[in-house]
Amino acid sequence: MTNMKLNANEKKGTISRYLYGQFAEHLGRCIYEGIWVGKESPIPNIEGIRIDVLEALKKLNIPVLRWPGGCFADEYHWMDGIGPDSQRARMINNNWGGVEENNHFGTHEFLRLCELLETEAYISGNVGSGTVREMQQWVEYMTFDGESPMANLRKENGQDQPWSLEFFGVGNENWGCGGNMRPEYYADLYKHYSTYVRNYGDNKVYKIACGANSDDYHWTEVMMREAGRLMDGLSLHYYTLPTGNWVGSKGSSTDFETNEWFSTMKNTLYMEELIVKHSKIMDKYDPESRVGLIVDEWGTWFDVEPGTNPGFLYQQNTLRDALIAGINLNIFQKYSKRVKMANIAQVVNVLQAMVLTEGDKMLLTPTYHVFDMYKVHQDAELLDVAFESPLYTYGAQSIPQLSVSASINAEGVIHLSACNLHHEESAAVQCHIIGAEGRRVSGKVLTHSTLNAHNTFDQPNEVAPVNFEGASLLDGQLQFELPPASVVVLTLE
Repeated sequence: MTNMKLNANEKKGTISRYLYGQFAEHLGRCIYEGIWVGKESPIPNIEGIRIDVLEALKKLNIPVLRWPGGCFADEYHWMDGIGPDSQRARMINNNWGGVEENNHFGTHEFLRLCELLETEAYISGNVGSGTVREMQQWVEYMTFDGESPMANLRKENGQDQPWSLEFFGVGNENWGCGGNMRPEYYADLYKHYSTYVRNYGDNKVYKIACGANSDDYHWTEVMMREAGRLMDGLSLHYYTLPTGNWVGSKGSSTDFETNEWFSTMKNTLYMEELIVKHSKIMDKYDPESRVGLIVDEWGTWFDVEPGTNPGFLYQQNTLRDALIAGINLNIFQKYSKRVKMANIAQVVNVLQAMVLTEGDKMLLTPTYHVFDMYKVHQDAELLDVAFESPLYTYGAQSIPQLSVSASINAEGVIHLSACNLHHEESAAVQCHIIGAEGRRVSGKVLTHSTLNAHNTFDQPNEVAPVNFEGASLLDGQLQFELPPASVVVLTLE
């Protein structure tokens, strides 16, 4: 029995809803086929955006959507994606499969998608192959309310009023696909380019600098020292690979043994160490935590599904992915004083997706269900949960068996999210709750008897949440038992 203590009277700050952000790159079938089918498609759509995907994503209360990349962003020239479809320049997607793109999904279509989803826009600008003027004109095109060449061009293209642009990334992965730069060089470029990402009228852009790849702490040091005062956020990218091997096999999404289940859990927990160490560097230059740590690419990365284009990064999504999602979200919430946004990669048909499509068919993944269960934490107050996790031991290695987070919303409702990482052992918990006497408890659980269980187009509901009956609350004592390999969200009201 694991003993916990939760003090509902002690709030530790607001959990930013932006931790539940999404990412849509021009990669594989994410945009084309996944989101955009075109206005003439027989698949039901609104202005070219497929309705089934739109409705599924809207249910998640997505707070922010990042676009157009990723590596694609630093080869994307935005003027190619505006104006009449027939006049838009075609391009080669050099990073992802070498396929041709017709640019029918561009700035207008993306911002219309954000309107339909009722989400905020996070646009990544082109530093790698773009110009300062190109970036400046893009921001002007989107946000200037007045008479100017770019504002007039926007109006000619059918958008009379400017859009609201909340977040803008000045480049992406400039240490790699965005130009293979040194941090010292990129820091100077960031200062140069970001100067011209202007605020027009009432629109205030939150400027995000390219941050580190995983544990490149030197990059964070240089960026904070040289350019911290000019940025609002600094990104961090980290992906969970079962093998930890970028060169050889990353591991299958569905065909794995217990040792790979364990290694995947272990590698996921490394996210906490990364956040702690990068935050410590940021604290040195920004003790008030003004600059947000923006984890705008995270999630699982496996070998692609057999028979699919290697450049499309299409992978299945199992119960294992659900645990990875829950663990990461719990970590982000724990460090929400510094972590201000996170964007899972990616929203449809790519890597750890919410939704998979095949023609006119669509399914929801286990990861989707975790985001749906966890959305109750958005903008709630973080509560401290004190406990010592039992160990999950496999061979000679051990990791914590439990990952837990809790919050209280404006109506006084408490939500406790808990993940049991162990592949075969349940976890009994007794939680003493202070300041929440006389409440009742209900919950949802996502689990399965098979570790690699996943949803298919023939069996789209194989892995789905059900009511959790294993919790009771009496005299301030909450007791529950987590099944093996499970994600549970409890509601106390």
